[in-house]
Amino acid sequence: MAIFDIQLPKSLARALNLPVSDPRRQQLKVLKKLLRKARFTQFGQKYKFDEILLSRHPGKKFQQLVPTYNYSKLYQDWWYKTLEGTPDVCWPGVIKYFALSSGTSEAASKYIPVTKELIRSNTVTSFKQLLSLTRYDNVPKSSIGKGWLMLGGSTQLQKGPTYFAGDLSGIQQKNIPFWFLGLGLYKPGKKIAREKDWAKKLEEVVENAPNWDIGFIVGVPAWLQLCIEKIIERYNLKNIHEIWPNLAFYVHGGVALEPYKKGFEKLLGKPLTYIETYLASEGFLAYQSRQDTKGMQLALNNNIFFEFVPFDDNNFDTDGNMIDDPEVYMIHEIEEDKDYSILISTNAGAWRYAIGDTVRLIDKDRNEIIITGRTKHFLSLVGEHLSVDNMNKAIEMASEELNISIPEFTVAGIPHGNFFAHKWYIATDDHVQATELATLLDNKLKMLNDDYEVERKHALKAVEVEVLPEQIFMNFMNAKGKVGGQHKFPRVLKGKMFEDWKHFLQLEQIK
Repeated sequence: MAIFDIQLPKSLARALNLPVSDPRRQQLKVLKKLLRKARFTQFGQKYKFDEILLSRHPGKKFQQLVPTYNYSKLYQDWWYKTLEGTPDVCWPGVIKYFALSSGTSEAASKYIPVTKELIRSNTVTSFKQLLSLTRYDNVPKSSIGKGWLMLGGSTQLQKGPTYFAGDLSGIQQKNIPFWFLGLGLYKPGKKIAREKDWAKKLEEVVENAPNWDIGFIVGVPAWLQLCIEKIIERYNLKNIHEIWPNLAFYVHGGVALEPYKKGFEKLLGKPLTYIETYLASEGFLAYQSRQDTKGMQLALNNNIFFEFVPFDDNNFDTDGNMIDDPEVYMIHEIEEDKDYSILISTNAGAWRYAIGDTVRLIDKDRNEIIITGRTKHFLSLVGEHLSVDNMNKAIEMASEELNISIPEFTVAGIPHGNFFAHKWYIATDDHVQATELATLLDNKLKMLNDDYEVERKHALKAVEVEVLPEQIFMNFMNAKGKVGGQHKFPRVLKGKMFEDWKHFLQLEQIK
């Protein structure tokens, strides 16, 4: 049964057919809706949401009256109360769910509020993306009605005094619409999805793989690749399509696919259609809505109000911390091909909240963006301004030229005499000389980044590469308790995480 024959619930069907208008009007409509809903909360009363709603320019008034927040500030001032069960803090009612998130570097877990309204909004955006597939050419529509293997976090959540906490993927899967479950499309199913032990979950998926007809796979590249490798090994297959012939789509997000793609495609018997999503713990922000496009379309009319801060030295310090009163723009005010830190206000009580990502608008007419990195995951020791996007592209170009697979990498800034150097740690199980790879990466980065090229002639004196087995990276994530689900290896190592990594490598050498 093709999924497009499904009779969706009327409320969801209405939400999927919201009228299209210009970006500014869409976003102001979303902002007013959020303000009206939260006007009687503690946050709404303190920051005069009623006054903002009566203003002739609610967007500007909102920016004047409400400060910007990062996680620490919002948690310390407001969100801690919601964990204690206090209702009506930043959003009406008691918060039932919290997504546990530490990003890719911080050790302590963040508790991100997840409301029933946010879950519904995420579901609506998911189905908008699904319906966009009808516009794709030369893709097997029959695969859309097949099984969806969603390899996320456990749906068995931690129980707090008044709430449940866990991975957003686990919370979202736990709240999958009943009519979607009833069709039997959702895999691995409720029982396996509850499993907290990642190794056991993988084993269950591998055991059941022959019983499923999978059309979609959904998840972080590193863990999905590991799962598929185990299936191929268990059943002595040449590729995954021998067991799942209808597999046609890979929905990915959270980390750039490019470094994984070469190794991933060795596991396939035929090409997949890759669909990128921007699903953060705080909400479903954007998705790829057109075939063969690089950008993702922002979800402008689904309960997320977006603001953008230019990612430059005027608004951020050298550690990537945003200043207290930055320049802020709405969607209709930003320019193409410039990096911005993204702020969101949502129906889960996030207000002018910096999620830590940097994005670039690449198509103003379609409101399409790409993710270029993290505000704190960049290297600029001496003004080289090296972004994660630069790193991903350089890795992709080098792996193609050398015909090797590089599924993981990370970079750190280190002293080099009185100057500085970049130290790359590269995961590959293919044979390559570290010096050759270092020279190639250096040359590619000079092509991609003018600031980097200039600084390589001055204070950035060297580029070093250490080649490691992929398993080393997996073992480090395991040691940090960040296995499976939505966990990603940090692309830039700084501070304590870098010290932990160096100590871990020393222990690995002793073994």
